[in-house]
Amino acid sequence: HLPNTISGCEYTTYFPEDRCKVHVLVYGFTEAQHEDISKARENIYDFTAYLNAQGLQHICAHPFFGPNELLTVEHVEKLALLYRNWEWNGDQSPEMNRMLRQVVAQLTPEKIDTLADKHGIVPCAGAWKKNITAGSDDHSSLHLADAYTEVPGATGFDELWAGINGGAARIHGKPSSPQSFSRNVYGIAYQFYKSKLGLDRHVNKDILLRFLDRALVTRPEAAESWSARLQLAMARRRRTKTSAGKESLVTLARAEAEALIRRDADLLRIMEHGRTEGADLDRVWFDFMNELSNEVLMHLGNHVLDRLLHARLFELFESLASGGALYAMVTPYFFAYSHYVQERKFSRDVLDRFLDGQTPDEFVTCPRVAHFTDTYAEVNGVARTLQQQRALAQRLNKDYTIVTSFDEHQPDERGVRQFDPIGRFTVPEYPELKLLAPPVLSMVDYCYREGFSHIHIATPGPVGLAGLAAARTLRLPVSATYHTAFPQYAKALTDDAYVEDLAWRYMIWFYDQMDKVFVPSKATAAELLEKGLNPEKIVVYPRGINIDRFHPGKADPALRARFGIKDDEVMLLYVGRVSREKNLHVLTEAYRQLRSDGLHARLVVTGDGPYRAEMEAELASTPAVFTGYLEGEDLTAMYANADAFVFPSTTDTFGNVVLEAQASGTPVIVTDQGGPAENLLPDKTGLVVPANNPVALAEAMATLVRSRMLREAMGTAGRAYMETRGFGQAFETLWALYTASSDTPKPMPDAAPFVAGLAKHAMAS
Repeated sequence: HLPNTISGCEYTTYFPEDRCKVHVLVYGFTEAQHEDISKARENIYDFTAYLNAQGLQHICAHPFFGPNELLTVEHVEKLALLYRNWEWNGDQSPEMNRMLRQVVAQLTPEKIDTLADKHGIVPCAGAWKKNITAGSDDHSSLHLADAYTEVPGATGFDELWAGINGGAARIHGKPSSPQSFSRNVYGIAYQFYKSKLGLDRHVNKDILLRFLDRALVTRPEAAESWSARLQLAMARRRRTKTSAGKESLVTLARAEAEALIRRDADLLRIMEHGRTEGADLDRVWFDFMNELSNEVLMHLGNHVLDRLLHARLFELFESLASGGALYAMVTPYFFAYSHYVQERKFSRDVLDRFLDGQTPDEFVTCPRVAHFTDTYAEVNGVARTLQQQRALAQRLNKDYTIVTSFDEHQPDERGVRQFDPIGRFTVPEYPELKLLAPPVLSMVDYCYREGFSHIHIATPGPVGLAGLAAARTLRLPVSATYHTAFPQYAKALTDDAYVEDLAWRYMIWFYDQMDKVFVPSKATAAELLEKGLNPEKIVVYPRGINIDRFHPGKADPALRARFGIKDDEVMLLYVGRVSREKNLHVLTEAYRQLRSDGLHARLVVTGDGPYRAEMEAELASTPAVFTGYLEGEDLTAMYANADAFVFPSTTDTFGNVVLEAQASGTPVIVTDQGGPAENLLPDKTGLVVPANNPVALAEAMATLVRSRMLREAMGTAGRAYMETRGFGQAFETLWALYTASSDTPKPMPDAAPFVAGLAKHAMAS
C-alpha cells in the first residue's frame, strides 16, 4: 500500500540432501505469496520452482558464500543451473567478487548442459548468461549503498527488472575489507546494547559513548542541550581513575580508550562532529581498536610477568583470564581476516573447477615466506643466520621477508619489515635479554595484505607468538626452527629446576603448534622427542655458512699484533656470548690448568656478555685476551689467525661458530653434548671431549698446542669438509622444506596444556 516501495525479503532455503543453506533475494511478492514461499523454502528445488511459476523476480545472494559453512563447489554448480541472477555482494571479499565475475564470464550453453547432465537438474532459462546485480548486504547501517545496482532510465519496478533481465544493469561497489566487516560487527553490537540498555540519554554526556556513537551509528544522536554540553566538557577534563594492578579489564579499557581519544586530534574531531570529509572510518576504527588493545595488553603483560617472576601463580591465572577477555575485544578482526582468507581460497577452488583445472596465471604464484623472529639486529648466531638468509634469498630472487620488532627503530632494509614494539620486558636474571611485545593485530593485517603463502618462526618469543597468531588466523602453513636451548639457559642462569621445567612446558607447547619443526642436529631432535614433541613434526635440516667469507686466506698478522699476540704463540680462540650457559667457567678452569702445566698458549675470547667481568678477573694472572665483539673482516681474520678453536658449550643446538672456524682452516674442540659434536669429523677436523670436564678439555687443548703438524692437518681437513657445507646449498634445501609444508588450515592454538602445567606447579606450591 506504500507508494514507491518494493516488497523484498532475503529468504534462507536449503539443499534437502545435506541442509546446506542458500540465501535468495525475492522481490515484488504479496503477503499470500510470502506465506507460500516460507513453506517452500525448506527445499531449494521446490522453492525455486515456485518463484519461477509465480513470475517473482529473484537473485541468488552471494553464491560463493554458504551461511552455515556447508557450501561446496558442487553446490555452486547447482546454483549456476537454478538461478540466472547472481549477486555481487558488498560484504564479501574483493577477490571473491572478482572470481565470481570470472566464472560468469566463461559460462557457455555447452558447460551448462554438462552440469545439467552431471546433477540431473533442468537449468533455468538462459542459465549460461548470468545477470549480475550488486547489494551492500549491510546489517549495521554503516555501509548502506556502498554497493548498489543501477538501471539507467528506469523509472519504476517493472523497468528496473526489465533492465536487469535484459543485461542493462550497472553495478557499483566499494571494495569491502576485514576492517569494514569488523566495524559492522562492532556497530551491530553497539547498536543492540545502546537500545537494550537505553544509552541514548548518556551519549552526549560521556566521551567514550559519544565517540562510539559517532563511529558506529549512521545517524548519531542529535546535538545535545547546553547542560549536556557542559557535562561533556567537564568529562573531557576529567581522567578516569583506576587503582594500580586491581582494575577490571572494562575499567582499564575505558580509561585507555578515553586517553586515546583525548590525545588524538582526529578522534576528537570524530567525537565532536561525526564523519569528517575524507575520513575512512573503517580504518580509523581499526587503528583505534588496535592501539587500545595494545595499551591494555601492555598493562596485562606487566602484571603477568610480575606474578610469574614472583611465583604468585593463582594471581597469574586471573591475568591470563583477563588476556582471554582482551582477545575477545579484537576477535571481530581475527575472525574477519580468517573469513576473508577462506573466501579467497574457496573462490579459487570454484574458479578452478569451472575452468576445468586451467588455473589463471594470476593464481600461479611463487612461495612467499614471512620469517618471524625476535632477534635480527643483535649480535648472535640466529641473527647472523637470518641476515645471511635474507641476502641470499634476494640474490636467488626468492620472495622472503623478515618480520620482526626492533628495540630501536633501524634503517629500512629490503626484505625486512620492522614493527615498533608496543612495550618492553626485561628478565632480571638476564638483563641483556629484552622481550619486545609486538603489535600483533598490525602484523596480522600486514601478512593479510602481503598475501604470504607460508609463515616460518625463528624464535618462540613474543614475535614468534605473533607469527603463530598470524598463521592460524590466515590459515597458512606454519613451521619453526628450534635454534636455541632456552630451558637449559634458564637452568644455567637461575639454577632453578622449576624454571627449567616451566620453560620446557612452554617450548613443547609452542613447537607442537607447528606443522613442521626444523632442528639443526640429531641430538636436538632426540631431546625434543624425549620431552614429548610429536616425532612426525621433526625434520633435521642442513645448515651451512658463507664459505667465501670464512676462509684461511683471511688471516691477518696485523690483527694478532693489535691484540699483543706474538707470531710464535699458539692462539686458542673462543667466539660467542660470554655467559655461564656457554660453560665458560669450564674453559676458564681448563685454561688455568693448561698454563700450570707449562704450556704457553694464548686464550683469546671474542664476544661479550654478563660473565665477561668475572671471567677476566679469574684469568687476570694469565695472558688471556678479551677483544669484545668483532665484526666483518676483523672477525673473519680472527678465526683464520687462530691455531685452534675451543667451544665448551653443552646447550647449543647447532653452533655456527664451529663451522666458521673449520671453514677458516682452524681445528676445533667441542663437547659431546649438543649440536656442535655433529658438525665436525672427530679426530680429523677436531676433537670431541666429555662435557663439563675441565681436565679433559685441558688435555685436548694441550694435544693441539703441542703438535703444529696435527693442527695444520686438521685445519686442512676442516676446510675441505666445509666445502660441502656452503650456505647456498643449505638455504635451497630449507626453501624446499618451506614450500613442501602442508596447507591444511589449523585452528587457533590451544594454551590449555601450558596453563595446566602452571596449575600443577601452583598446587604443588
